Parts: sequence; structure tokens; C-alpha cells
Amino acid sequence: MKLIIAEKPSVGKAIASAIGATQNGSGCIKGNGYIVSWCFGHLMQLFMPDDYGEQWSGDWNFSQLPMIPEKWRFKILKGCGDQYKILKNLMSSSEVSEIICATDADREGECIFRYVFYSTGSKKSVKRLWVSSLEEKSIKDGLANITDLSHYNSLFNAGFSRAKADWLIGMNGTRLFSVRYGTKLTLGRVQTPTLAMIVKRYFDVKNFVKAKYFTVDIDCGAFKAKSDRLDDEDMAQQRLTLVYGKNATVKSMDREEKKANPPKLFDLTTLQREANRYFGYTAAQTSEYMQKLYEAALVTYPRTDSQYITDDMENTAINCVHAVYKTFSCFGSEPETFSVKRCINNKKVEGHHAILPTVKIAETDIDTLPFGQQNILRLISARLIMAVGEVSVYEAVKIVVDCENNDFTATGKKVITAGWKDTETAVNAILRTSKTDKDDEEAENDSILPDVVIGQTFSSISAEVSEHWTAPPKLYTESALLSAMERAGNEEYDDETEKKGLGTPATRAAIIEGLVKNQYIERKGKKIIPTDKGIELINVVPEEIKSPKLTADWEMQLQQIEKGRYSADSFLHGIKAYVADLCDKYAVRSENSAFTAVSTSSLGNCPKCGKDVKYGKSGAYCTGRCGMVIGYVYGHKLTEKQVSALLSGQLISYTVKGAKTIVQPSFRQNDYNGKTTYQWVAGYK
Repeated sequence: MKLIIAEKPSVGKAIASAIGATQNGSGCIKGNGYIVSWCFGHLMQLFMPDDYGEQWSGDWNFSQLPMIPEKWRFKILKGCGDQYKILKNLMSSSEVSEIICATDADREGECIFRYVFYSTGSKKSVKRLWVSSLEEKSIKDGLANITDLSHYNSLFNAGFSRAKADWLIGMNGTRLFSVRYGTKLTLGRVQTPTLAMIVKRYFDVKNFVKAKYFTVDIDCGAFKAKSDRLDDEDMAQQRLTLVYGKNATVKSMDREEKKANPPKLFDLTTLQREANRYFGYTAAQTSEYMQKLYEAALVTYPRTDSQYITDDMENTAINCVHAVYKTFSCFGSEPETFSVKRCINNKKVEGHHAILPTVKIAETDIDTLPFGQQNILRLISARLIMAVGEVSVYEAVKIVVDCENNDFTATGKKVITAGWKDTETAVNAILRTSKTDKDDEEAENDSILPDVVIGQTFSSISAEVSEHWTAPPKLYTESALLSAMERAGNEEYDDETEKKGLGTPATRAAIIEGLVKNQYIERKGKKIIPTDKGIELINVVPEEIKSPKLTADWEMQLQQIEKGRYSADSFLHGIKAYVADLCDKYAVRSENSAFTAVSTSSLGNCPKCGKDVKYGKSGAYCTGRCGMVIGYVYGHKLTEKQVSALLSGQLISYTVKGAKTIVQPSFRQNDYNGKTTYQWVAGYK
């Protein structure tokens, strides 16, 4: 029999259904010559420093650093031992002749399978199932074209190298700077540069000094025209006096036909950005909804970085368009013609193609899906029909009027063929969009200008001075932050630039959530701002820790490892040298820490580890570095008195913006990405 190992139980069940395996077993499904089993995402993880022995356990100190394992070791995640034993027994069973890796077709999926497979010591032949959809046809086609696992060695090398680099930089950096400043600081290869960008943008906004400027606007009857920017109000008034009541003459009129091409299909990052703009969903929420839709075979593989499909998918995409119009009557009737070919670019598809809805949507009652999944599915479907729609054509018009030897300009545009823009307008109405945080430059004036001729005169014009202010940069929204993370490291970014960036489409959501969990950033509406704790961290860590460019360059090297163009050993050699140099330079205690405690007395004992809790500039913290969230409740910073009361078993309450919050002296366990944290239990009145 052949053993198929999926990444999650839900995926395993989808595969079993497609191949006709129906007999339920312990942690597996059998039938039709197959055994289908699964992981629970990661079943194994790298050893933590304490797991390696006495040299890295106990109280943190500089003598432990740098921590560089001679041999990387793994342990089974808590709660996964039973399923690991099932997989190990199946892999060693004489009943199994061949193993098929069917974990998600990306770096992480490759690591999930290989960590388990290598740890069992199995020597059986392994094939790789590579699919971008959990539709029955896709699974059957994939099984008919399985390849040897070794074809994906470069993908695993990139994933394992990333995991080791994150460990080396995160574990060493966290201990190094925690000991240096005498308090728990959490650093990460990608997390810290991302935080640095957020802090920089925050201070760019905070320190922005707005400047007043003026324009003189003249009224030509059917349209108005503006002067150039004038920084001096007296000069603006002089210009007004000069032209008021005088005649103005059309100096030039330019008409240019322009085209607006349809948007590309979604990759994960652009989908997360649009979902944040339309619905306010976090990147993590969008990823969660997408995973559920993927497991239900309603969309294709979510964690892609491509916005194109391949030429052999043309008919598939056409069928998807038909399915969208059949499913969503709100998008109107299907046009007679549309162009899928515009979405095809073989060179831009390396691992997975762009996100598409599947034809299964036409046989699914969409209204039965959870609301968040419905929104994401509609957004993906709308993007498809926009991407294959007609080009939008419009005429851009610019009129220059002369008055007393001064130029005044009016701009506008006239739609010739709406094309895909009609669909966008309908989508905005359907989804009731409130997106106002566009990252693009201010759009052209949409007003329709009249036909005029050169030399045409307007008599006795009226005029006025308009006051304007320069606009500060905007605080990051999650949409804008995802874009910034994607573009980091690219000095001149365009569609042809190979993306470096911070993290990958699959990891950026977790990076942002990690910063929130560690209380380095907080969300205020759609805006993301750093906390005092986050600002203090960026203030004290050196540039080589928080440089987005350096981290983006590492990501480029990982991409090259994945393509077989760069050595994993060379990459790790550079990371180890970087860590060793960092420890050599900064392994000394700082006497001027921004994290020095405000109160030296204990507020009480940490309910998790029993160590003293003290109060610092960023709030209360556990001196035992156990990870207990002490000083905040849903982003609200508790006072020293409130923390002390909770630790002594008292209930507290406070009011923020009219909402009363009651906090109990007990804790709720949160599991996130395999890590367990605890937070105060709170409720609203």
C-alpha cells in the first residue's frame, strides 16, 4: 500500500475522499490501495536552548553566547506525541511500500514532512504530491504525476535554512540584549526590522511640521483653473489682485487617450491588503479564512507569491469565470468576451499560480459559509472577473489658461470605455467598501472639462486665494505595512523587480501578530502604532539588528537557495558569523537602559513562575522572563496599583471611551503558533 501524509486532518480527509479511501483507522483512513494520515501542522520543532543541556540552561548570561548548535536537534511538540507514533509506525510498516508527501506545497510544508520523516529513520522511497487545489480532479491529476521527493531538496534547504537563521538570530539576540539591558526583550530576524519600520513611520508622522501654501483659483465659467503652488501669502494676494476682473485666454489644450489595465490576480499579500482595506481584516484573519476555503476546495492554494497563471491553465481559468458569474448574480451577467490570456505569464509562476476560486463554488451554497469566508470568496471572485475584463479607456484633458502672463491649469478626464472599472464600481457597492487609505498618489481630477479652443477668451474673471497644507505621511495600516514589508530592500521597486522583502507571504501575518503579542505594537482602528515598549526596543538595539535591507538581502539569499542557485552552507556560515560578531560587540551590560525599572519594589509574585513582578517604563514585567503578559489588557496599559491589586487576588475595573472593562485576577491560556501565553481575563460592560 501507499502511505499519503497530509499536513492537516482536514486535508487528509479531502485526499482520502478523492482517492476512494473510506475505512477509518487510528489517526488514518485506509482504502483502495492507500493509507492516508496527517500531521497537525508542525509535529516537531527545533530544540530550544535549554533542551541542549546545562551550557545554555538556567539564568541567562553573556558566557552562554553565542549559542550555535553543533548538531540541530528536534523534539515533538506538546500534544502531538500520539500522532507522531502513528506516523512512525506507518512509515516503518511492512504493509507500506511507498510514502507520498502531501503536505502543503511550500517551504513550510516541506519542512513539516521532512522533520518527521528524517526523525523516524525510515528508508522507504518517497514521492511528492504537488497540487494547488484540493478539488478531486486536481488531487487525482497530482497523484498521476507525482515526482521523487529529491526534486524538492532545494525547497527544503531554503525552509530549513530559514528556520535555523531565525533560531540563531532570535535566540541569541533575545538573550544578548535581555542581559545587556536587564529585562526581557524579544528580538527576531524579521520581527525587529518590521518593528523598526513601524517606529520610523510613527515618528515621521509625529515630527512632521506641516507647511501652509496657497493657490490662486480663477473661475472661467464652465471650469476653474489653478495657479502653481505659492508658498508666500502676500505673493498669492498680489497675484489675485493682478488677475481679478481681467480677461483670461486659453493658451493650450491637450487631450491624451490613456488606458488603465485591469488589476492582476491576487497573490496572498495583495489579497491580505485588499481585505484589510475593504473589511478591516488583519493579515492573520485573511489567512485563516483562506485556509478554510482552501480546505473546502473553494479556492486554490493560498500562500502564493504569484499574480499570474500558466498557459496550460487557460481553460481552467475560463471555467472559473463561468462559475463566478453562475454563483454571484450580484456581479451582473457574463460578458460575451473576456481575456484570460492577459493573466498568463509562465515566467512569473515558479511554485504556485495566483489565487483563483474553483468551479466548486457553483455547486456550493455560499450563504452557509461563515461571514468572513463569504467576504474573502467574493473578493477573490471579483478580482478574477476584473482581471479578465476589458481595458478601461479614458481621455485625460489639460487646459492651460493665461491671465496677465500667468498660467492657470485645469485637468479632468472623460471615460471612453469603462471596461473593468464598471466591475470595480459594482464590487465597491456590493462589498460596501469603506476603503479610504489608498497608498497611491492622488488620482487625477475626474471632472469633465468643456471643449475649448486655443485663443478662446473669458471676460472679467473672478478669482480667489485657496489655502492648503502639506500632508504628513500616514501611519501604517496593515495593508500599507504588508506592502512595505514586501518592498523592503528594493530601492526602486516596479513590477519587474524580483521581490526581496521582509518575510514571505506565508509568514508576514504571523510576524505582525507576534509584534502585537509581545506588546511592541498595537492596533488603533485600522492604524498600527508602536507602544512605548516597542519604541524603547528600537532605540536601544543597533542598526545591524533592525536593518530592513539586511533582512531583505537574507530573504533574497533564501529565494536563491530555493532555486538551487545559492549554497545553504554559505548562507548559514554568514548568519553564524553575524551572530558571533553581534555577541562580541554587545556582550556588556548597559548602565543607561531605557528599560530601568521605575519601581524597584515587587508588586507581587508572577502567577506563572512565582518570580517578582516589577514596574518599568513600558508597564509591569515578570523578572523571571517567563513570558507572562503582566501589564496590558487588550492593549490597555494597567497602572502599578492595578497590577498589584490583581496579583493580590482583587478584581479591578476601569473605563476607556465610555466602555467599562472588568478584569479578574485569573488568566486565560492562549495558544499561538505552537506557543502558550497567558493573559488576564477581561470583559466589557
